[in-house]
Amino acid sequence: MEEATVGKGRRFALIGAAGYIAPRHMRAIKDTGNILVCALDPYDGVGIMDRFFPDADFFTEPERFDRHLDKLRREGDQKIDYVSICSPNYLHDAHIRMALRNGAHAICEKPVVLNPWNLDKLLTLEQETGKHIYTILQLRLHPTLKALKKMVEEGPAGKVYDVELTYITSRGKWYQYSWKGDVQKSGGVATNIGIHFFDMLGWVFGDFERVEVIERHDTKVRGTLQFSQARVNWLLSIDSGDLPWQAVEQGATTFRNITIEDKELEFSDGFTDLHTRSYQEILAGRGFRLATARPSVDIAQRVRS
Repeated sequence: MEEATVGKGRRFALIGAAGYIAPRHMRAIKDTGNILVCALDPYDGVGIMDRFFPDADFFTEPERFDRHLDKLRREGDQKIDYVSICSPNYLHDAHIRMALRNGAHAICEKPVVLNPWNLDKLLTLEQETGKHIYTILQLRLHPTLKALKKMVEEGPAGKVYDVELTYITSRGKWYQYSWKGDVQKSGGVATNIGIHFFDMLGWVFGDFERVEVIERHDTKVRGTLQFSQARVNWLLSIDSGDLPWQAVEQGATTFRNITIEDKELEFSDGFTDLHTRSYQEILAGRGFRLATARPSVDIAQRVRS
């Protein structure tokens, strides 16, 4: 098995170093005893790297970064073992391919791709290169959600639960001017902020059966989902006007709520180390692969289309 156990000093590259989620990957690389060798981002405001890996090489041009990975690969013991991908959603497919072509495993933020048919081509590339593609599905590692899954598994056989899911995370005007506001690049609100919830719901409540979209705008999408053991009413929004009055009074800009059979599931805490735990699982050969990611990618694409 090529995957290393924690602490063996595997060599990492990172794509998307200036992004919001990149520091969690940098910390995960460092906390698992590994090394960030080089990083890429067209934006050069990446001072956050000083906190974790000040000696890492940095590139703003993908062509030079790709050349550097190729050069390291040809030097044998200097080759990159893993490429962590934190780039915009629509670039994930291309950056995964770059990683595997350079002899590295890929660790990609969700959504691993925007469309389910892209997964088939990547599976072929895995077979051709002998390298693996992992994705970050950290909600599966959250203690409260693991307990929920166990409750459903040990509950009445065939029981179908009534579930309400609301996730509102306020975003300013900049959002619509960025790649995130372009549905062709981000997949839209449902993909950009909802795909990890789609994955979690299928993981807990079984096979996906159908989805209905009731309302869809640039800033929000609402609908119903049917799984083998759940009927889900859901709302995903980046509009601060959708925040409940309780959140507004507390000055909160985010509201996350899951209700199961009229009982609220509290899981606000427990998120701080989930990327590090995800890396620990990947390095031990137990990370989430493409087949695991497929159902949520499929749901998000159906919502979009």
